[in-house]
Amino acid sequence: MKLFVFVLNNEEYLEEVIQAYIEGGIMGATILDSEGMGRFLTYNIPLFAGFKEFMKGNRPYNKTILSVVKNQEIIDQVKLLIESIIGPLEEPGNGIMFSLNVDWASGLIEEDL
Repeated sequence: MKLFVFVLNNEEYLEEVIQAYIEGGIMGATILDSEGMGRFLTYNIPLFAGFKEFMKGNRPYNKTILSVVKNQEIIDQVKLLIESIIGPLEEPGNGIMFSLNVDWASGLIEEDL
């Protein structure tokens, strides 16, 4: 099993991204509101207030999507679908995606895997 994590920088794509999850075989996920550290520092820590100009144009908030999936092949398929929506992840500002091995999980519905 894998924990699949995707930080979507542009919330406008969320519905399309969730459709890509379903099309790629991921039927369950948790969606969290999130904020990047750079934005937090810039707007909440006075020492970094000078970076506001640098942060202009960046999205204020992100969506972090967590899902436990059976294998890396599912993630590879969903990655292709997501990049067809938001563009390559190698381009700054599109998002961050990674997976981690899951040794044990409880409470999962078999359909979600």
